[in-house]
Amino acid sequence: MPKLRSTAAVFTTMSALAATSVLSGPPAAGAVPTAPCALHRTAAHHSEGVDSWDAGYARPVGALDAVMIFLSFPDSVPATTPAQLTADHFPLTSRFFTKASYGRFTLRPHPMDHWLRMPKPSTAYAMKRDWGAEDRAAYLRDAIAAADKEVDFSRYPVVYLVADPDAPGVDSDATKVVNLDTPIRADGTDVRRVVTVFEKHPPDRLVLAHETGHVFDLPDLYHRPVDGKGDWDTYVGDWDLMGSQFGLSPDLFAWHKWRLGWLDADQVACVRGAGPTRLTLEPLAAAPDAPATAPGDPAFGLGHGTKLAVVRTGADSVLAFEARGSAGNDRAGCRQGVLVYRVRGGAESGGGPVEVVDAHPHSEACWEESVYPPLADAPVALGESFTVPGDGVKVEVEGRTASGAWTVRITPGISG
Repeated sequence: MPKLRSTAAVFTTMSALAATSVLSGPPAAGAVPTAPCALHRTAAHHSEGVDSWDAGYARPVGALDAVMIFLSFPDSVPATTPAQLTADHFPLTSRFFTKASYGRFTLRPHPMDHWLRMPKPSTAYAMKRDWGAEDRAAYLRDAIAAADKEVDFSRYPVVYLVADPDAPGVDSDATKVVNLDTPIRADGTDVRRVVTVFEKHPPDRLVLAHETGHVFDLPDLYHRPVDGKGDWDTYVGDWDLMGSQFGLSPDLFAWHKWRLGWLDADQVACVRGAGPTRLTLEPLAAAPDAPATAPGDPAFGLGHGTKLAVVRTGADSVLAFEARGSAGNDRAGCRQGVLVYRVRGGAESGGGPVEVVDAHPHSEACWEESVYPPLADAPVALGESFTVPGDGVKVEVEGRTASGAWTVRITPGISG
């Protein structure tokens, strides 16, 4: 069989003024160019810095091709087909990224149509969440070797290795992105990271979108308890896919969209000075009148207007403000309003690089559905005001426009 080729997709798939000012679209007098609020990239794994891009990661702008390789083992006969496992993840994963990026990024899957046999039984690789380095390296080496006769790795920035979910040694908790200190050389290219998929059939919701986020240098936003028995969702709750793929509002934070190149500089407002700045925040999901890339879907199309407001709070930290509603990837959202969160450029993946600030710390919401009800009602609602503890930054949600945007007044205070 000839090697898979990258042709068509398999599926159709500033100083603030003392007087209050108004900002919507291009920055107004109450905001400055975004550079003062752009955190620097640090040596932290998946640093949240936005001033540069790590060239070792594929940037998700335009179209990227992803190959799906299906691996079977001598100790098991697959009970599913590659087509069934592909349908578990696509076109759902591609649709998530198209919506999140306002049509600026397309993930094009290229699944193989048959199983490739691994040389060892599944139990020989000792798969588990915290995989031993030698066992993991042996698995990757054998998988790439098995696929190299049929797959041209030089054509695929994204590689999914999908294991037979019913093989006895496959652990569904072990799905993750593996970053290789020493890349595997194949077809004249260095394979530096792969997504190892061990999901059951059907899989966890949006799990592949979460793992693909790591391929684009996004960090884990969940809090992993030391003993593994506590709550994992205390940092961001439902509010970003990189925290939980089960979240009610799993769209990526506006900060992440800025990092990935899906927001332009004039869609980010850097608010500084002691005086108040009034601005208009467009909902994070694309507005209904945005140009459509899929008929009848208002969540598609390029985002427009100001999506993110930022207040610098330290050498390596900011407060971010964005409007969240029940549309697009957030259509199952629990509460609407202006979400406030802290970002730290030097925090490691899994170490709290983003933390949502709860504007209603004494209540919770959607306890039957939310991954973390105490943060489900975190946004500042219409008509409310909230002062961020420890930072003294005040946000007032004053109203809604006819188009559904949120009018907000932010006062940094003496720390801004």
